[in-house]
Amino acid sequence: MISATAGSRRRKRALSALAGVAAVTVALVGCSSATGGDSSGSEGGEVVWADYGGPTNESRQIAYFDGFEEETGIKVISASLSDAIMAKMLEGGEGDYDLIQVSSDSLIKYKDNIVALPDSATKSDTLPEGIRDYAIGGFLIGIAQGWITDTYPDGGPQDWADFFDTKKFPGKRAWPGSPGSYDASFELALLADGVAQEDLYPLDLDRATAKLDSIRGDLVFYESYPEVQTLLSTGSASIAVSVTGQFTALINQGLDVTVQWNEAFLSPNFFVVPAKAKNPENAFEIAEWLTDGERQAVFTERTFYGPANEVTFDFLENSTAKRLPGGPGNDGSIYFDEQFRADNLDELVGRYTDWLAG
Repeated sequence: MISATAGSRRRKRALSALAGVAAVTVALVGCSSATGGDSSGSEGGEVVWADYGGPTNESRQIAYFDGFEEETGIKVISASLSDAIMAKMLEGGEGDYDLIQVSSDSLIKYKDNIVALPDSATKSDTLPEGIRDYAIGGFLIGIAQGWITDTYPDGGPQDWADFFDTKKFPGKRAWPGSPGSYDASFELALLADGVAQEDLYPLDLDRATAKLDSIRGDLVFYESYPEVQTLLSTGSASIAVSVTGQFTALINQGLDVTVQWNEAFLSPNFFVVPAKAKNPENAFEIAEWLTDGERQAVFTERTFYGPANEVTFDFLENSTAKRLPGGPGNDGSIYFDEQFRADNLDELVGRYTDWLAG
């Protein structure tokens, strides 16, 4: 267990880093908390949880779902997140999901179609207030580059310019191939092209896509995050850009993987209840279950995503904290301009869709 002083320092650092997100989400506080659909309550029934699958979902099953089902009788049905269903429900339409994984930009954009947590609910207190009123099962993700360490025995890429340098660091690059998971593609392309961090926004999409075109022939596109593990472990790709949980999964399998935190992008992710969810009360029931610090610690130790509740740090060792997104020793990371991404979400997805098809 970490000391109270060390835990406090880490908590203050996490809250400080997220302060910029808070500034652009304060308008969310006044959103309506009306629910939609029928509810089965806490006496059984089901709740449909939509995420990206793979080891992160497996970790949720172990840390959260198994105990929740046993305690409440509510069955958690895990669904592989579909961009089409997610978009329809976030726009106010009907669908099968009760909980949808989103990032801050989507919450800002679609807040009118998202249900607020009950006033009595325990909130994710490392997230900004405007976000925590809607966030369930929150965690801090990193989007970084990673590789099997032996691939570059003399040292791998130090930044995104190196990632794009296929002569200095040869080999195929695993790259997001789903429009809804474009992640930091435009931002990191601009960094690789020499744009300073402080000058990233507003994004120059023409310049970004031109830079992406420069290595298109060296890219291997993946449709789902777990494919990253296969591409790296089989040698089909020498290096990958992905959410860092996929690299953690390989490390947990015994592989020596290097994750480059310099210029990695950090983003709070969480789940929201769409207005047309069929089981909102069951969604709120699991929301409360997920705020427990000890359960979050189990999830954090398995995935090395940053936790959403302060109390979780009391159950983590220093060695674990150092491997978390934004953790001590992982300096050089960057936070998205969530307001810009929310205001331009349709264009960003559209431009990335066009680029993938090109």
